[in-house]
Amino acid sequence: MTRAMIPAARPLIGQEERDAVDRVLASGMVAQGPEVAAFEQEFSAQLAGGRECVAVNSGTSGQHLGLLAAGLKPGDEVIVPSFTFAATANAVAVCGAVPVFVDVDPDTFCIDPAAIEAAITERTVGIQPVHLYGHPAPMDAIVDIAQRHGLWVAEDAAQAHGATWDGAQVGTFGTFGMFSLYPTKNMTSGEGGMVSCDGPEIARQMRLLRNQGMEKQYANEIAGFNNRMTDIHAAIGRVQLTKLPAWTARRQELAAHFDAHLEGVTTPVVREQATHVYHQYTIRIEGASAAERDAFATALREEHQVGCGVYYPTPVHRLPSYGLELDLPVTEMLAREVLSLPVHPSVSDEDRDRIVEAVNTVAKAGA
Repeated sequence: MTRAMIPAARPLIGQEERDAVDRVLASGMVAQGPEVAAFEQEFSAQLAGGRECVAVNSGTSGQHLGLLAAGLKPGDEVIVPSFTFAATANAVAVCGAVPVFVDVDPDTFCIDPAAIEAAITERTVGIQPVHLYGHPAPMDAIVDIAQRHGLWVAEDAAQAHGATWDGAQVGTFGTFGMFSLYPTKNMTSGEGGMVSCDGPEIARQMRLLRNQGMEKQYANEIAGFNNRMTDIHAAIGRVQLTKLPAWTARRQELAAHFDAHLEGVTTPVVREQATHVYHQYTIRIEGASAAERDAFATALREEHQVGCGVYYPTPVHRLPSYGLELDLPVTEMLAREVLSLPVHPSVSDEDRDRIVEAVNTVAKAGA
């Protein structure tokens, strides 16, 4: 009998979320309103160290508006990793600024501080680290570089809800930190984003920018956007926030089991200073070509019904939207070797054991 596919990712939406949506619909207050305000406060207390938080309609909107609020101007340069999702760089580019792509650490997949230092020019205004897969970037080193060169830091924490570095929550180091609330992230609002701000002025700019440049109706102070979150989405996010600690613990429990039992592949490294929240559990097929890695993934899916994903097969600098030829050897290597396994909280113990058996079988067959 064919076994059901274990999905690579799965949103977890329960009756509590449905009830919350029904409550908002019954209230008649469906646009940005009291649910959004409550969600911002609760997110701040739980995940952003008490920083003022601003909810928006997507993580990308959060990064875009955060950069504008930080003062990014056309022609400015912002240092970003190329091994990430394109939105990291796109948020810079749509401001008319220039994303400067640098290499990453081969163990944690996060931006390499030495590469940041080497890329700084007189046009550099900021650094945008990504806490990739849920492992925090080395924020002590990054903040030190920023302070020495007079730069701001914009954290892309889209995948890292609850991750910490040296005991401090991600999203609390930079001028702002952006969290995505897309359906397959560690928690969701259906769609949306949350931005933690390091002071009242950037928070106010964020609120103006998300709402057509106004705090009071028809009193538009600046040119802005319609990037608001609805109360419907906020109600979902509030429920998800209460479930996040247990879900994170399950992700970490699954990751520990994989660490202990996977064979023939390189498992994720976790730095001593880091709390990893495993948005993805990403292994490496060391020495593999992209075709060999893809064959490994195909075998997992077709022979063992284990879903998996490649995040990300093409470095951002080589995408048609940028089309750059750069010497980023670690990024190129990782794009060939990485493969992410199911680690979402709905993975059962039986699923977990199937994943281990499948990976070890495919790895052994390819040895």
